Amino acid sequence: MKVLVTGGAGFIGSHIVDALIERHHQVVVVDNLATGFLENINHGATFYKMSICDAELTDVFERERPDIVSHQAAQMVIAKSVAKPIFDAQENILGSLNVILNCVRSAVKRIIYASSGGAIYGEPQYLPIDENHPINPISQYGVSKHSVEHYLYVYGLQHGLSYVVLRYPNVYGPRQNPDGEAGVVAKFAGQMLREERPTIFGSGDKTRDYTHVSDVVAANLLAMEQGSNAIYNIGTGVETSDQEMFDTLAKVLGYSRNPIYAPVRTGEIYRICLDATKAQKELGWQAQLPLEEGLLQTVSYYQARFI
Repeated sequence: MKVLVTGGAGFIGSHIVDALIERHHQVVVVDNLATGFLENINHGATFYKMSICDAELTDVFERERPDIVSHQAAQMVIAKSVAKPIFDAQENILGSLNVILNCVRSAVKRIIYASSGGAIYGEPQYLPIDENHPINPISQYGVSKHSVEHYLYVYGLQHGLSYVVLRYPNVYGPRQNPDGEAGVVAKFAGQMLREERPTIFGSGDKTRDYTHVSDVVAANLLAMEQGSNAIYNIGTGVETSDQEMFDTLAKVLGYSRNPIYAPVRTGEIYRICLDATKAQKELGWQAQLPLEEGLLQTVSYYQARFI
């Protein structure tokens, strides 16, 4: 099959591209390199440097005629969504709508959408959160990511567009940008390797559901053929606090300095972990890589980069 991957030069997208090419699919990458890197793109993929907001995206769809679209591109920084809500909506809502419209025009067989399990639910009423939990995002990013889910439902209803929504946890692993604004594991590891002091926002008891990128890639591959017009949480169901993550990375890297503690940022939830029972039952997916093993693999990647 031919698969078009938006954001295919980014952290998660590039790993999806690699997995698809490894399985002998034809792959087309659309990425404006705003946060992605040319070096991440598999040489076996056809690459278009382009924003998902560009009108020229239609030309790519007409030329390439993809069977599947894996929509990974997004503005993903919560703080930026709070400070620049119009920009966030343009990238995440209007850009995604541009992708969806082109999927309909080109009769794409399925679109897989990377949503956010960490942002759309808001503060949990119970843990772990399943797909039936109320949707009450507390950031503009959470609003924009969830809005696209409604567009997918509408176009599925009106035009028969097949879609799968994957609500991601906090994804970590190789290629996550340590100098970017998102990704606790990458930021902490990069700062520790530079002998800088990482910043923990809050007292350190804020929790997240950390899932290795390889497990997220596996979910995307399964979603190509399973679970039409459905929404799935992807996660481990385990909470890990910021302090626990700091202490674990410090131990692995032999880092002895203390973190900087700063006020919690606007739009960030306090606790989260995701119940992925539905994905296990309907997609046959569950997280495979334990956190400790995943962190060792990830740290090895950053050590190779910084040393």
